[in-house]
Amino acid sequence: MHFSQKNRRGPKRRKKRKDDMNYRELLSDQLVLLLEFLLQEKTLCHKALQRLRSTYQLLRQDAEVRHRWCELVVKHRYLSAYGDVKEFLEKDQAMGVYLYGELMVNEDSKQQQLARQCFTLLQEEMDPASVKVVTEMLF
Repeated sequence: MHFSQKNRRGPKRRKKRKDDMNYRELLSDQLVLLLEFLLQEKTLCHKALQRLRSTYQLLRQDAEVRHRWCELVVKHRYLSAYGDVKEFLEKDQAMGVYLYGELMVNEDSKQQQLARQCFTLLQEEMDPASVKVVTEMLF
């Protein structure tokens, strides 16, 4: 059986045009909009969330993007990324107050446990007003 030279090399690769967008290089505002759109979806599979996290390197983005990412993690109960939520609560305490509420409202025991653990570790570093608000949410 003989193959033509064309078939031996395998399928043709698509040449990248200059106007093709590299989706990994979205601006922060564009990522926020994308994540906001995804937050409106009723369900997202964990594989899609995993791909989203790695493709856009969400943990290297600014606090606004990471906050939306954490909201997606909480909403879709993406257990593999609960560490991302914990890290956000530790590093971005002012923005994390709202996230404590999200962790508690779903009535998911693992999420509530995560919220309480983070708060216990961080409450001494938090400002008094945030401590008061979070305490009311958690207990």
